[in-house]
Amino acid sequence: MSDAKPPDWDARTYHRVSNPQFTWGLKVLERLPLRGDETVIDAGCGSGRLTEKLLERLPRGRVIALDFSAAMLAEARAHLSPRFGDQVEYVQADLGALGLSQVADVVFSTATFHWVKDHDRLFDGLYKALRPGGRLCAQCGGGRNLERIHARAHRLGAQAPYAPFFQGYEEPTNFQGEAATRERLERSGFRDAKVWLEEAPARFPDAESCAEFLRTVVLRPHLARLPDETLKAGFLRTLVSESAEDDPPFTLDYWRLNMDAARSA
Repeated sequence: MSDAKPPDWDARTYHRVSNPQFTWGLKVLERLPLRGDETVIDAGCGSGRLTEKLLERLPRGRVIALDFSAAMLAEARAHLSPRFGDQVEYVQADLGALGLSQVADVVFSTATFHWVKDHDRLFDGLYKALRPGGRLCAQCGGGRNLERIHARAHRLGAQAPYAPFFQGYEEPTNFQGEAATRERLERSGFRDAKVWLEEAPARFPDAESCAEFLRTVVLRPHLARLPDETLKAGFLRTLVSESAEDDPPFTLDYWRLNMDAARSA
């Protein structure tokens, strides 16, 4: 049995292949009203692609770029610092134990909350980090997100030669639904909470691009369980081959959980 934990993100590759996350994030950013002078927490800033678009809407404001990954923060700093300088503060932090108090007007987040196991603590921490009247505008994986690829990975991981390395394996993600998320937001103190799910399939043009995305993003925790490159390559190759038979081929069944809410003034 393997106790391996996923290594830190390959942030440079993620920056290049994360077009689905970037595209979804742009739509979330479009629904966020900004004056341009706010302090915004980018909760799970990743490699900074979307943070750049956020900063363009804050000519007199600043961003607190939070991420649990040191590699992602380093990539974000390299991407953003030449243009935005000290307008950005980079903070390595666990969103499940945030510990900030009334530091921001807005919490903005995409493609991150599903990596936090305890959503009660998540929303408690985000509420406390907001100033009175502050807003939460976020999106993450939810509902049946990636149900098909995860089911296939589970079945494959139960077979030889992979089974010994997946004993005791638990998915590191937490995909929640609309009703439960709305209730959690309200328990944490948020008002006017709006929560909704939308289907957002991600399609790739060929096996190579699909494999690179799966290796970097979706299957990163699974591949970390396997002790050598031969096993990793075989595991990935099988799942990409199965994806080739889908209609349309090389399509990942993403669902996005959206949330807008506010802290009382």
